[in-house]
Amino acid sequence: MNDEQVTAWNGPSGHAWVESQPLLDRILEPMAELLLRAVPEGSARRILDVGCGAGATTLAFARRVGAEGSCLGIDISQPMIDAARARAEREGVPARFVIADAQTHAFEPASFDLIVSRFGVMFFDDPVSAFTNLRRAAKNDAELRFVAWRSPADNPFMTTAERAAAPLLPNLPARRPDGPGQFAFGDAARVRNILEQAGWAAIDIQPVDLVCSFPEKDLVRYLTRMGPLGRVLDDADDATRTRIISSIRAAFDPFVHGDEVRFTSASWQVVAHAPR
Repeated sequence: MNDEQVTAWNGPSGHAWVESQPLLDRILEPMAELLLRAVPEGSARRILDVGCGAGATTLAFARRVGAEGSCLGIDISQPMIDAARARAEREGVPARFVIADAQTHAFEPASFDLIVSRFGVMFFDDPVSAFTNLRRAAKNDAELRFVAWRSPADNPFMTTAERAAAPLLPNLPARRPDGPGQFAFGDAARVRNILEQAGWAAIDIQPVDLVCSFPEKDLVRYLTRMGPLGRVLDDADDATRTRIISSIRAAFDPFVHGDEVRFTSASWQVVAHAPR
């Protein structure tokens, strides 16, 4: 298990995600819809949602398959799974959740018809082992379907805050190109190689560009809570936070259109199959 990721997602990153869940669900809704379209209403499928976070996509899939199917969400984050379970109970959706690392968790062999993920598979410290484990959990002919961010260069909105803050925060942690993290799957050739080594077949990787939006009034909250900058600002004094936030907010002006923030997300839509 990747101790660094466990610490982050059970600490500041996990709590920040839970606190911002309604906003993040709105931002990422186009990607969730992209995944959902592959599943017919009422289909009798057993679905695994990898890196399910606070459960938005798991619940959406559970509603879609209804009583004929089942849906299990897995994540390493206790606060996010707690939020997912509470939401499932509150909304009366029969989805199940487990706190575990999908890279090593002992799934029932050949038990899922479909394995999905909305930006949840880029954080494994050994992605080949992780997708091999998922392959064992998949039935023969099962489908793997996920979306993952392309490169930072393809997603300027996602790196605007840290680029704008860099002159003010020289110790801001640098992203590791191929390490676990948001852009770990930016290279399609690497993704294909990982899946091939893990035993997946009929791999199809397509670029997907989707327009995302959210209210401008939520922009400061977003940029100060999420990503590397959010973690650094948690430890900054009030004067430093105010100066940095003012500088960063101006850098987002190109994405602000009246009372709405809009940007194009650049992702890979990846589909693969478990061979017979």
